[in-house]
Amino acid sequence: MIVIMQHGAAEPVIDHVIERIVQLGLTPHVSRGQFRTIIGAIGDKQPVHQQILEALEGVERVVPIMKPYKLASREFHDENSTVNVGGVPVGGKDLVIMAGPCAVESKEMLARIAAFCKAGGAAILRGGAFKPRTSPYDFQGLGVEGLEYLRSVGDDLKMPIVSEVMAANEVELVGRYVDMFQIGARNAQNFQLLKEVGDTGKPVLLKRGLAMTIREYLMSAEYVLARGNRNLVLCERGIKTFETEVRFTFDVSCIPVIKNYCHLPIIVDPSHAAGKREYVSALARAGIAAGADGIIVECHDRPEEALCDGPQALLPEMFFELVGQLKKIGEVFGRGMAEPKT
Repeated sequence: MIVIMQHGAAEPVIDHVIERIVQLGLTPHVSRGQFRTIIGAIGDKQPVHQQILEALEGVERVVPIMKPYKLASREFHDENSTVNVGGVPVGGKDLVIMAGPCAVESKEMLARIAAFCKAGGAAILRGGAFKPRTSPYDFQGLGVEGLEYLRSVGDDLKMPIVSEVMAANEVELVGRYVDMFQIGARNAQNFQLLKEVGDTGKPVLLKRGLAMTIREYLMSAEYVLARGNRNLVLCERGIKTFETEVRFTFDVSCIPVIKNYCHLPIIVDPSHAAGKREYVSALARAGIAAGADGIIVECHDRPEEALCDGPQALLPEMFFELVGQLKKIGEVFGRGMAEPKT
C-alpha cells in the first residue's frame, strides 16, 4: 500500500510515519514528488495495518497498490522517473543515444568506433566485455581486459559506459569499471543477479527477456527497486515469436503499455530485434515514435571483421543518418537530444 502524506508535511512528521511503518514489520520506500511525499509500505500484512497508518499525523490517506509490481507502478510514483548515468539523464525531456560495438575486441577498435559514435550524437558508450553466446565455441568477450578498454576509452571521450554483467558474483568486479550495469535478456529473471545489482545503487539497464510478458518484465524490475535502487532503465529488445524473417519480433506496443503502468524510463534496442542492419533504423524510429526515451544501438565501421553480430551493426553513415531522423521525430513530441559531453 502507499501512504500519501498531506501537502507540506514536515520532515519530522514524515520520519515518524516511516518509523511506524518499520515497527509494523513493513518496508518503507519514499517517493518525494513535486507537491507531496508518498511512502510505499511493502510487506505481507498490509491490509491489517491500513487503519493504523491512516490515524497518524500528516497522513492524508492510505491506498492499496493493486499492481503486483508495487514500486515500479505509477500508483506508487506517478511522475516519470529520470536516471542519471554518469551525468547523462535518461528519461527526461531529451532522448538518449547509447551506441558502440556489440563486443570489445581491442582498444584500438573500440576507440575508433566510440569516436564516430560520439561524433554522431551518442552520449553513452556501449560495449560487451562479457558476452553470453548461444554456442560455447563463439567469442565470449575479453572479460576484464575489455572492461579496462571501455573505462579508458570512455574517460578519454568523456562518455559514460554501459556493459553487461552476467553473474551475481561478478557484480562487484564489473561495477568497478561501468557507469551502468546491463542485464541481458537471458538474465532478466536471474533474481539473485537482480538483487545484487539492486544493492549497488548504480544505474541498471534491464532488457526484456526473450519470452517475458510485460507483467513478468515489470516484476523483474521490482527485484531491483525492492533493494532500494531506483536507478533503473527498461529496454525492449524484441521477443521470440513464430516469425523467422527477423531475429526477434520488436514489440513496439509494449512501450506505451509500460509508459501507462510504470514510471521508469524505457529505451529500445533495435539491433537485437532486427538482426540485420537494413531494418535497424526503421525499428529505432518506431520505438521513439511510440514514446521510448532513447535507443541502444550497435555500430561498427568494419562489420566484416567483427567477432560478434557484425550483420546487425550500423555503419557510420547509417548511424549519422538515423540520429538525424530521431531528432526530427523527437521534435514532434517536444523532445530534444541529449548532447555528448565536451
